[in-house]
Amino acid sequence: MPEEEKLVNYYSCSYWKGKVPRQGWVYLSINHLCFYSFLMGREAKLVIRWVDITQLEKNATLLFPDMIKVSTRSSEHFFSVFLNISETFKLMEQLANIAMRQLLDNEGFEQDRSLPKLKKKSPKKVSALKRDLDARAKSERYRALFRLPKDEKLDGHTDCTLWTPFNKMHILGQMFVSTNYICFTSKEENLCSLIIPLREVTIVEKADSSSVLPSPLSISTKNRMTFLFANLKDRDFLVQRISDFLQQTTSKIYLDKNISGSYISSDDEVFTRSSSLISASPHKSLSSESEGERQFNLNDNGIPTATQALMTMYRRRSPEEFNPKLAKEFLKEQAWKIHFAEYGQGVCMYRTEKTRDLVLKGIPESMRGELWLLFSGAINEMATHPGYYEDLVEKSMGKYNLATEEIERDLHRSLPEHPAFQNEMGIAALRRVLTAYAFRNPNIGYCQAMNIVTSVLLLYAKEEEAFWLLVALCERMLPDYYNTRVVGALVDQGVFEELARDYIPQLYDCMQDLGVISTISLSWFLTLFLSVMPFESAVVVVDCFFCEGIKVIFQLALAVLEANVDKLLNCKDDGEAMTVLGRYLDSVTNKDSTLPPIPHLHSLLSDDVEPYPEVDIFRLIRSSYEKFGSIRADLIEQMRFKQRLKVIQTLEDTTKRNVVRTIVTETSFTIDELEELYALFKAEHLTSCYWGGTSNATERHDPSLPYLEQYRIDFEQFKGMFALLFPWACGTHSDVLAARLFRLLDENGDLLINFREFVSGLSAACHGDLTEKLKLLYKMHVLPDPSPEQEEPDSAFEATQYFFEDITPDCTHVVGLDSRNKHGVDDGFVTVSLKTDKVGKKSSQENRNYLKMWSQENKSKAKNTKDLPKLNQGQFIELCKTMYNMFSEDPNEQDLYHATAAVTSLLLEIGEVGKLFSTQPPSDTESSNSCSKAIQGQLFQKKEQHQYPLEQHKAFRDSLVAGEEEAAGTDSALGMQMEDIKLEDSSPRDNGACSSMLISDDDTKDDSSMSSYSVLSAGSHEEEKLHCEDIGEDTVLVRSGHAPALRRSTSIDRDWAITFEQFLASLLTEPALVRYFDKPVSMMARITNAKNIRMRGKPITSASDYEISTMSG
Repeated sequence: MPEEEKLVNYYSCSYWKGKVPRQGWVYLSINHLCFYSFLMGREAKLVIRWVDITQLEKNATLLFPDMIKVSTRSSEHFFSVFLNISETFKLMEQLANIAMRQLLDNEGFEQDRSLPKLKKKSPKKVSALKRDLDARAKSERYRALFRLPKDEKLDGHTDCTLWTPFNKMHILGQMFVSTNYICFTSKEENLCSLIIPLREVTIVEKADSSSVLPSPLSISTKNRMTFLFANLKDRDFLVQRISDFLQQTTSKIYLDKNISGSYISSDDEVFTRSSSLISASPHKSLSSESEGERQFNLNDNGIPTATQALMTMYRRRSPEEFNPKLAKEFLKEQAWKIHFAEYGQGVCMYRTEKTRDLVLKGIPESMRGELWLLFSGAINEMATHPGYYEDLVEKSMGKYNLATEEIERDLHRSLPEHPAFQNEMGIAALRRVLTAYAFRNPNIGYCQAMNIVTSVLLLYAKEEEAFWLLVALCERMLPDYYNTRVVGALVDQGVFEELARDYIPQLYDCMQDLGVISTISLSWFLTLFLSVMPFESAVVVVDCFFCEGIKVIFQLALAVLEANVDKLLNCKDDGEAMTVLGRYLDSVTNKDSTLPPIPHLHSLLSDDVEPYPEVDIFRLIRSSYEKFGSIRADLIEQMRFKQRLKVIQTLEDTTKRNVVRTIVTETSFTIDELEELYALFKAEHLTSCYWGGTSNATERHDPSLPYLEQYRIDFEQFKGMFALLFPWACGTHSDVLAARLFRLLDENGDLLINFREFVSGLSAACHGDLTEKLKLLYKMHVLPDPSPEQEEPDSAFEATQYFFEDITPDCTHVVGLDSRNKHGVDDGFVTVSLKTDKVGKKSSQENRNYLKMWSQENKSKAKNTKDLPKLNQGQFIELCKTMYNMFSEDPNEQDLYHATAAVTSLLLEIGEVGKLFSTQPPSDTESSNSCSKAIQGQLFQKKEQHQYPLEQHKAFRDSLVAGEEEAAGTDSALGMQMEDIKLEDSSPRDNGACSSMLISDDDTKDDSSMSSYSVLSAGSHEEEKLHCEDIGEDTVLVRSGHAPALRRSTSIDRDWAITFEQFLASLLTEPALVRYFDKPVSMMARITNAKNIRMRGKPITSASDYEISTMSG
């Protein structure tokens, strides 16, 4: 393991290898579960990545009452004999959860540096990471229990008693203190709970102690409520902590007041410093309560916006049934007012079982929005973020992306039967709330079903209140529900199946066979029954959900199934079962509703003669509590963890299958090879997330992208995989070759390559025919260098024109390019796209037509080699250097060296002869010189700034520099290999010297990539020149034994060039080279070797791999 891997804790235990236990230690780090044992000279090791775990269970059997089972895709591991199994298992759960979160949305682990240091007198030494994780777990339970914002951290808790004035009792419970809240919950469940935001606190004082009331603490709030706590063990310390937090809270309030100009009190009143803010604030000001509508300043198109909930403006009541229902509604309102008078009103009210009973009887329409804010905790976030929603609306106005397109598409599908959404006012409010949330949380953006839920929120809450209710719903109450893969809903679907098996066993098998549970649960959970139940009934379900949480949805879903057991057991298929459940849910009514009944979709489509018996919603909810009320929130969380592992790993497996199925027809790899390669590719991404990389992990993994592009690697990870898998990765030149191939495969120039790009290169190098392999090798060297100073202008421009020919079609006639560039011909192997202003202006239709034409011509172009740009002398030197390094570890090394020398000699002669036919008339050259240079400069400038800023990428720069520096170290060895090259004097300009190598200074320029040992090189100093005596057909070129190494800054012949056809034809003349490139490559052997190297801890970037577990001894 590298130094970046941090150990959290370790425990003594036994690992079962077969039927024999091995006593040792289990080590739990942030990213791995490891076991080590050394007994009687035998060593046992195990390494499992948390992201590979599919199941984590704590089992109890007769022989082993304490056992933890860890399952991966391919194996199961058992640990027992723990000293503290509960602590160990909780830590395992937490670390596995962090790993799943990383797979889901790249949310890696970052240590909390704000934790206070341990006192020196602390009896037990605990690592900082362990303390951090323990604090996180406690804070998560604290936030879930009291519905607090996600960034709230628990500071501490203590046992105490609370005086409850409504029943004149001291209730035993626990006080929780955090940065912004003081909370209390009774030991007896649901007896009493309390939430006191520090922004509401006015006085905290120590009261006089007595035998009846020892160590009391009094807390007073702005709405004149006083809370009396007693039996506090360390009252002085507690008062000091609360005082410190109060001072911080006061400073925050003043800061918010100065920034936004307004302060929001607990009564939702707005005191505004500037009169201009009154019209701009989404809140209802004191002076405008009676106004029906106002102009919303952020809405530049003049659409009026209601200051109230839409239901108050579009109330639909049936005149003939108005009086009795209104009377019942009035009685409900009075009951709630009496409750507020006795238990308090607002955030600081005493929350008891009576509060829940009133919710189950129905919340009055006039109080629904207020109580939803209260029970969900959204009121706290709205109060602490004044002006936040308004700013979001302003920033998101006029901006368009995929989320806004989907929002526009679904706006008119949101409660279209309600008059509030049959006009532009309601539609505009819905658009603003959904768009603002999409910009607040781009990871979610917009998901189907959000429009239905948000439209209901807008009916009963003001616009800003509806926004914060949506935040509470998506980020806290229904975590991970509304994203591209609806992971949260799938997790709860698995929980629901498990609950159905436990509570309705007689129906479970039948439902599983029909596949009904997985079908119904998604729509029920995602929309909180709003899409499957009449509106007036579904709103009551939402009331209970905001009060009790997700357990209500599970209870109600089980009650619906239990009520239809007999009919479901007689169903023959899933369609019939869905019809039964659909008709039942359509018949659920709310007789207390003051709204006229709104026909529902299922009832409109139903053609049954006899109506389905009506089911009262309140009776159904009471029945769900009576039969399934034992379901606890903590039990649901445990089941969610178990299902989350399964769901996320299933989604990962689905992604892998889709990737393999998509790409298997494009390569020569088998399905098994592709699956293993994908596992290695994904492992490389994950290990870079663990231990750092040169790019951001979020950039390399985007679940919203197509399957093939979700995981991407940068050059550092690619370099490691290149060394392990590619057959050409030999010698000291490996990193330079990896950099060249990476540039070639990176089609969009974002310094990242996806799995398809990676496999395309690997497939050509391993399973391509001779021509494909040589073509890949040629293209790796003909691609222009990132820096124009290091490239020959004419050749660089030709190569640039080839790889980016679609960018400059208008200038082809000026520089005299050949016909292939006029028609945008490509070779079909790799397309590197350059994003410029000109390309950006193309219409989407033109882009689609281009892509369609490219895909149709791709196959025929793949065999076309005539369109490849020519290789200049500097690039040819690099190609020779690459080939010599490729052969350095081959058994037939000497034969390959001699063959390469012969091919090099032949190509040198061909290049010299080619110069005779490449000379252009002076007039043409001079006339096109200025335009050519201008275009070259423009292309290189764009290439550097927009497409491939390699000079800014440290990994590439280091590799290329290292490649240049390698030449000095390898000159002597490779120079000896080059001694056997035979040369023929074919140059008509030879004056008795080696004219094919001695080039006029007038036609040359420096090239820092020039090899010092190359036979193409010629030093400018006499003592550094090669001794060429009596050059002839049979003469061998000899390096002077005492001559120093040639200077690297040497001359290049600008006119010298060869084509791919010449390179291919020359290489075919040497059987040794043909056999080398035709030699089959065993991919599975290389994959196995790569995994074995990783297991031994020798990889370049990782010490673990996909489902790796090793056992020795």
